[in-house]
Amino acid sequence: MALLPRSARDFGSAQYWERFFQQRGPHAFEWYGGYLELCAALHKYVRPRDTVLVVGCGNSELSEQMYDVGYQDIVNIDISEVVINQMRERNAHKRPKMSYLRMDMLQMDFQDAQFQVVLDKGTLDAILVDEEEATLQRVDRMFSEISRVLQVGGRYLCISLAQAHVVKKAVGYFSQEGWMVRVHQVSGSADGVAKQQFVLPVFVYVMTKFKKIPDTVLQILEICTEEQDRPVRVESAEQLIEAVKERQLYALLRSQLNKNPSASHVSLDLCDADAGKPRYTLHVVDNPSVKASRNNHFAIFIIPQGRETEWLFGTEAGRKQLAASAGFRRLITVALHRGQHFEGMEGIQAELSGKVMELAPPGLPAQQQVPFLSVGGDIGVRTIQHQDTSAMSGEYLIEDVKGDNMCYFRRLIFLSNRNVVQSEARLLSSAAPRGQKQRKKDKKKQRSGSTEAPTTSACQAIDRSYLCCEHHKAMVAGLALLREPELLPGAQLSVLVIGLGGGSLPLFIHDYFHQSHVEAVEIDPSMLEVATRWFGFSQGDRMKVHISDGLDYVAELAAAAAPAQYDVVMFDVDSKDPTLGMSCPPPAFVETSFLQKVRTILAPEGVFVLNLVCRDTLLKDSVLAALKEVFPLLYARRIEGEVNEILFCQQYPEGRLAAPELLETARTLERTLRRPGQAWDSSYVLSDMLKAVEIV
Repeated sequence: MALLPRSARDFGSAQYWERFFQQRGPHAFEWYGGYLELCAALHKYVRPRDTVLVVGCGNSELSEQMYDVGYQDIVNIDISEVVINQMRERNAHKRPKMSYLRMDMLQMDFQDAQFQVVLDKGTLDAILVDEEEATLQRVDRMFSEISRVLQVGGRYLCISLAQAHVVKKAVGYFSQEGWMVRVHQVSGSADGVAKQQFVLPVFVYVMTKFKKIPDTVLQILEICTEEQDRPVRVESAEQLIEAVKERQLYALLRSQLNKNPSASHVSLDLCDADAGKPRYTLHVVDNPSVKASRNNHFAIFIIPQGRETEWLFGTEAGRKQLAASAGFRRLITVALHRGQHFEGMEGIQAELSGKVMELAPPGLPAQQQVPFLSVGGDIGVRTIQHQDTSAMSGEYLIEDVKGDNMCYFRRLIFLSNRNVVQSEARLLSSAAPRGQKQRKKDKKKQRSGSTEAPTTSACQAIDRSYLCCEHHKAMVAGLALLREPELLPGAQLSVLVIGLGGGSLPLFIHDYFHQSHVEAVEIDPSMLEVATRWFGFSQGDRMKVHISDGLDYVAELAAAAAPAQYDVVMFDVDSKDPTLGMSCPPPAFVETSFLQKVRTILAPEGVFVLNLVCRDTLLKDSVLAALKEVFPLLYARRIEGEVNEILFCQQYPEGRLAAPELLETARTLERTLRRPGQAWDSSYVLSDMLKAVEIV
């Protein structure tokens, strides 16, 4: 313990280092690993003929090992006379051309431009322990002296743990001087000798001295990670610091997984090396209840493209269930990002094998073959049909994906929340492979890993009988609360839907309640264009869309001398503010004053249906309280596996239906809706949607 400093500032004290080396004796002390760990980086940036100055050499064996492999023009300096004497004695006969000098690197005796390389292993980290003015001034003197003794075209190699304030200072100083700055991650540093001392990876700052051009600041900033053969240019020091931080967080994650294999939830993105965009998202799922055997330690599961939002793959609970079903102690699920090209399962396996093995559980047998799993060996199909930007909703895209049983689905995705499907519709069978021969060809393509989708287009027919979203199915089932279900499909219902999206909800009501009049209110005109062009939506005598803020539209209706009376009012509108604990609807839609306006335009026996997505328990309780104040009869139906909760609100509690009566009403309504000659999705059972309904 006596070797440790009283404070970090002691690292910059000559007296501390004198005591340190006196007590430690001649045994080498290696900061950040030795020659074996560093040789790949050193060989890349130091030539055997270079004149090398090692600052703060201590009693490290690095200089000796470099000398022994051919780097013989090396001068070592240190502030400690004790360690310089030790190193002179140790090397006088074995390495006669190498010199050791007691010298303060803040005030060196060398001539200008005497060296081609200055090598620093941990010295900058030892001095730059804080960002106080006195410390920064010492570092400035250090950098100034290094710059003075280094030739133009020479390199300052600084081996460091790359704490943010150290990177910021080094990059800022030398880039302002017009030097090229590269941060090079030491390959395998997290697995070598350095791992015994530090969890974090080791980096080498490679600062190449250029002749400074007056009145110009040339910034060349690069990072070279251990996976990359070539450096990647970055635009700013902030980006460089962020890139280093990402590597450090990854090392911490690996350490966490090794120390605590049953960590509750670990995820990370792997990015495209060239573009820097996320290419894969990995989730690590540990299942300690599985008894270990040779073949069940570890597996990788590739989620088919387009299915990453499904409950089994897109939620922590779903992934735990998947891991339990697969029977592995550790399962890594891999989601494939849109906008990336993948060369089938074999290509993905080749690309990921090295990286996922870094996340293998402790105790994995040597040379163990790790299986790559998927659904039927298929990586899925995803085709981006259209991408654009809405002034209100931001960037969005339309994509076609393949689901189960060779069905294809069209989706609307807002890129601000790319893991949420905003709207979805099933494409009619003409979008699937046509004919038996075509199906056989497609199966061959799937086996070979093709990601080609059958040709679809904007005019591709949409299956209007199919409601993809479970919450839409529940919202429609709520119409059973209107009573007289056998008459509803032919009744002249007046329906107001706030929030259009792809238009599937108002379209379904329009088509199956064939005398209904449906009005949809949408604040974003781009969404009407999307619904019309890509999701088969159209307006007519019984279907109208109003481009307006739903708050304003309802307020205007309620303020009219004779307010409109709707049999059904539905809210399916999302919030654009991601910081709120409620993503649907925006808070203003559930304020008591606005709910009073909704009641004003709702027929006495009508039903107000609200899609609520709220993760904040206190906020949710306040919403329910506001609804109960305005609508005394309130039913709730949670959507299994989702945050959505559908609320059915009515004005008079005496109209409450008991559970058996409600289910029988739903069954009668479904029988009536199933008209001859009109398609019906056999998986959609209205009474099932109302089985779990509770009175609030």
